[in-house]
Amino acid sequence: MSKRTEQLGHEIQRILGETLQYELKDPRVGFATVVGVDVTADLQIARVRISVMGTPEERRETMAALEHAKGFLRRRLAEELNYLRFVPELRLILDTSVDYSLHIDELLRRAQQQRAESPPHQLEDGKPSE
Repeated sequence: MSKRTEQLGHEIQRILGETLQYELKDPRVGFATVVGVDVTADLQIARVRISVMGTPEERRETMAALEHAKGFLRRRLAEELNYLRFVPELRLILDTSVDYSLHIDELLRRAQQQRAESPPHQLEDGKPSE
């Protein structure tokens, strides 16, 4: 991404994040966070990565509600980004990277706990046995 598209992506992320938090009133929208925005070089499409906490069913409902509210979100962008000739089309993508990092963190915690419960045996020369 060029510097301009990167800056626009950050600005879109800020605006959408605030809109989701303070203005969107749909009860189906659970705890959703805008994780990142990638804008195409021609500024026509913005891929919005959204992280949603909750069960798989709650995530589906939240993403469906956000898809339904896409017109409202794009209109809010048009109000804030009035210096742009065109407002990018929003493509909403469910981001599961937070789930993946939580899973990795849990695996590391378990490995650390197992190591604490049964540490590796030390030989007389101080090297661990194989």
